Amino acid sequence: MGNIQINQQELAAYFDHTQLRAWASHQDFVKLCEESMKYGFKMVAINPAQVVRCRKLLKGSPVHVGAAIGFPLGQTTIEDKLNETKTAISNDSDEIDYVINITELKEKNYSYIEKEMAVITEVCRKSKVISKVIFENCYLTDREKEELCRIALNVHPDYIKTSTGFGTGGATFKDVALMKRMVGDEIKIKAAGGVRTLETALQMIELGVSRIGSTASVLIVEEFKKRI
Repeated sequence: MGNIQINQQELAAYFDHTQLRAWASHQDFVKLCEESMKYGFKMVAINPAQVVRCRKLLKGSPVHVGAAIGFPLGQTTIEDKLNETKTAISNDSDEIDYVINITELKEKNYSYIEKEMAVITEVCRKSKVISKVIFENCYLTDREKEELCRIALNVHPDYIKTSTGFGTGGATFKDVALMKRMVGDEIKIKAAGGVRTLETALQMIELGVSRIGSTASVLIVEEFKKRI
């Protein structure tokens, strides 16, 4: 397991256990929440329409409820994302993961990107809700990733996040290393998309991520249990 000294409980707490499929059933969310409570995952990552449902399923549990905002394309207005964020928070969401407007980033409209990040982060901060900014790195150049990190250092969301898991690629070691180099310990990093094995998860943790978004959280923890 490399240089990491970690126990099962500590490993599980890295995970945002994820169910973002459009066709997910009520039973899928029951399963998601039951697994999160059983294993001690940090959060369930869901679409906003499921926040009330999952909050009820997780009643009395320390597991957080996280809403994906502007998901997965990021192509709604700042006002739309802000309203979506406020609604999710009013429905008792603990965490917000929103997707940036990639078009505006590509057009070098950095003031738009900073305004979007600032207003969403501020609403979260005022409500004592954790904010995460999804870059969707598979569509970005290294320079664009670095620019996003610079903007994040100005705004200070709680996390910057590699991917939605719905793009053409997910989290890579190279991208996590770039993000860590840019923000250091100022902002936490979440790796999401394609983290499906224990080895990958442990390498991500070694690189400095504080959260991992995955649909394979149970399989990863079960793999860990077999090794100890």
